[in-house]
Amino acid sequence: MKLKNILLVVNDIEKSVEFYKNLFGLRVILDQDGNVIMSEGLVLQDAKIWKQFIKQDLLPENNMTELYFEESDIEGFVKKLEESEYDIKYVNTLMEHSWGQKVVRFYDLDGNLIEVGTPV
Repeated sequence: MKLKNILLVVNDIEKSVEFYKNLFGLRVILDQDGNVIMSEGLVLQDAKIWKQFIKQDLLPENNMTELYFEESDIEGFVKKLEESEYDIKYVNTLMEHSWGQKVVRFYDLDGNLIEVGTPV
């Protein structure tokens, strides 16, 4: 068995696709009306469709999962974030752990938690 994808629930597929393209360089592999498969194993699912599947309310910013990206030029990435058109809600601004790794954590447009760190 192997893990194929990570699915994130989003309210606006088009805006979320642009977010992940612009900030992370991901590209669309397949667009299936409310379900977009992007490179690196990320899938975006329309919130209306997802709610029909689970028959429950959605809980953005639940801090129970996190997408993790690595970036050697973390300062450049943080500058890109700050200069972007997006209103970024930070969990923590750029910080350095005791083991020397620098990280920044923030939410995407729909409250999905993202961490970007320097390679370990």
